[in-house]
Amino acid sequence: MSSHFFLLLLVSSSTQNKIMQFLHNLSSPVRQYLLVTGNYWAFTLTDGALRMLVLLHFHELGYSPLQIALLFLFYEFFGVVTNLVGGWLGARIGLNRTMNLGLALQIVALSMLLAPSQYLSVPLVMAAQALSGIAKDLNKMSAKSSIKLLVPDQASGTLYRWVALLTGSKNALKGLGFFLGGALLASLGFQGAIASMALALGIVWILSLKFLKRDLGKAKAKSRFRDIFSKSPAVNILSAARLLLFASRDVWFVIALPIFLASQFGWSHWQVGTFLASWVIGYGIVQTQAPKVTTARSAQAPDGRTALFWAIALTAVPGLIAIALYKGGDPQLAVLGGLLMFAVLFAVNSSLHSYLIVAYAREDGVSMDVGFYYMANAAGRLLGTLLSGWVFQTQGLVACLLISSAFLLLTALVSLGLPRHKTGAQEVGSLSRS
Repeated sequence: MSSHFFLLLLVSSSTQNKIMQFLHNLSSPVRQYLLVTGNYWAFTLTDGALRMLVLLHFHELGYSPLQIALLFLFYEFFGVVTNLVGGWLGARIGLNRTMNLGLALQIVALSMLLAPSQYLSVPLVMAAQALSGIAKDLNKMSAKSSIKLLVPDQASGTLYRWVALLTGSKNALKGLGFFLGGALLASLGFQGAIASMALALGIVWILSLKFLKRDLGKAKAKSRFRDIFSKSPAVNILSAARLLLFASRDVWFVIALPIFLASQFGWSHWQVGTFLASWVIGYGIVQTQAPKVTTARSAQAPDGRTALFWAIALTAVPGLIAIALYKGGDPQLAVLGGLLMFAVLFAVNSSLHSYLIVAYAREDGVSMDVGFYYMANAAGRLLGTLLSGWVFQTQGLVACLLISSAFLLLTALVSLGLPRHKTGAQEVGSLSRS
């Protein structure tokens, strides 16, 4: 055993030397971008797998949709709190520290779920999900905020592409995490799956501690806690639109859809996990291409008018799926075909928002504006998750879809207030600070 351990250390040391040599040959912004992105990728993979593991495992144990939704209650609630406070914390201590703290908390959350099955109570799972929610949003806020600091002020096109790549690749890996969760549950069981993820994330955490630049994103001016609430009209309006956008997705996607696929279509864990993984991976790929789609007819960076157009385009999709189901159409064609349309349009909307918040955010203390925005994002997920479990259990999938369309209509109405270009691509930045 000791010889195997020594060999593992040699391999690990050799791998680290290769990584250090590769990173040394890159420019500093690109090097830090790759470190932030790789860190975010690894975290996202385990986060997606954990969600699918908990959802499928407790559905198999006989939990109702509402009970399963409640398991994720603290995950979403503490995401709201974390984004609000985490932005201030990142400005105070640096984004590298908040990112590494997120990784450490996720490892603790996973370790809590290694308790023997007789001790794996609902309160324990909720507590672990609470830590996981804190970890996820510390990590995400740190990654998204870092990009603002790695791109020159006038390079709006580069900023849009980098944000779209980070966001899209993250969602593709989250989809892969869904598949991984279903596969690990089927092959290793619940505890074996959790243990393997905790071990892998521990390795990533050690590498992140060693290589990530210190004091990244630390504000020059002392950040006051009362500044966690944004004073920018553009940030506030975009945050409201983000809340409604993600509530519209999660009200039918998070709890209702996986259980509908398992109960109505008779799909196995593998099938549910594989389909949702494929959906999210495709969604992530579309996000990476959003800059090409939204700027095809204009050289200008997107503005409020662009966000409004794509929100309107998305609004009808859930309603059309609901009508097809209500009228007795083929449920598989209606749901699966509608999901493909929803994936494409939602991906473009999400990528647009992710670019706009980074463009609107102030330079010094960027994490505070980004944190406030992702607080709204988490609030939307919380609202959507609770409604998904309750409405699906009492009214069914059609009602979830109609509520989704209502949220999207409100998203479009709120987007009317977003800044629009007046004299050029840089007008967005000036308007956001007015």
